[in-house]
Amino acid sequence: MNVLRLHRPLMLLAAVMAVLVVFALGGILVDDRILTGIPVWAKVAKFALSVLIYALTWAWLIGQLTRWRRTAWRAATVAAAGLGIELIVIVIQVVRGTTSHFNFTTPLNSALWELMGASIIVVWIATLVVSLTLFRNPIPDSARNAAIRYGAMISLLGAALGLLMVAPTQDQRDTRSSIRGAHTVGAADGGPGVPLLGWSTAGGDLRIPHFLGMHAIQLLPFAVLALEYGARRFAALNSETLRAGLIRIGAATYIAGLAVLTWQALRGQSVFRPDPVTLAAAGFVLICAASASVSIIRRRLAEPRQPISVGATP
Repeated sequence: MNVLRLHRPLMLLAAVMAVLVVFALGGILVDDRILTGIPVWAKVAKFALSVLIYALTWAWLIGQLTRWRRTAWRAATVAAAGLGIELIVIVIQVVRGTTSHFNFTTPLNSALWELMGASIIVVWIATLVVSLTLFRNPIPDSARNAAIRYGAMISLLGAALGLLMVAPTQDQRDTRSSIRGAHTVGAADGGPGVPLLGWSTAGGDLRIPHFLGMHAIQLLPFAVLALEYGARRFAALNSETLRAGLIRIGAATYIAGLAVLTWQALRGQSVFRPDPVTLAAAGFVLICAASASVSIIRRRLAEPRQPISVGATP
């Protein structure tokens, strides 16, 4: 892949985010301020790293396109601008020592949050457009094709889960709070949580399915590469059809897992303290995934062996 063919606005965004990650990590070390239970610069580091990964992934995917390339390029440029605006707002609010999300405490804070919210919606729509161009550019390897397509769809679903956080909680409505929206269900934002990440250990946290869903576009392609690597030791995985089937099962399991995590969070239950009902639901998902995987592997092993080469590694 020629680097010059990669989407330049996204690559520029990635470079800026890389610098911002380093700067934010330094901020964590020298700035002792705490906001919503974590160091103020931790949020910048998390978002910058996530955007960095997003930008590199989509720049590479757009570089693979042979059709609808101009449409994808323009949509990705819009997405890059929207993400840049989002990070600018986050940094401004960190410097000011206040929250960027759900903040209606002053006219300025309200305007910045609404600007950030609008930019997120624009990024989602632009990413949807780029995702649709992937469907118009199938690649020869069906397993890789499935990983990219399902990864894009689940990534959009994960991003959309963020909408569950923007509605005011009942307590916020009752008290007419100037903070409207929350990451946590059943506990206050900023309570006990995972260091640096801030994910609640006391209540449900919608950021977890939101985060995991958004990064399906990286995880599913990594899964198909792992299967291709595994084919060096397990002959059955030389079958492109088998690899594609396993990726489809993985995608279905991914979606079911997100559903369980979202349901758990909405019930106000911490992911670190699942009750028997949640464990049963998660166990059912895993049993179904394992059964389906074993079934297609056994079916493949029962077929007459044919030498099928593994797709070239990008």
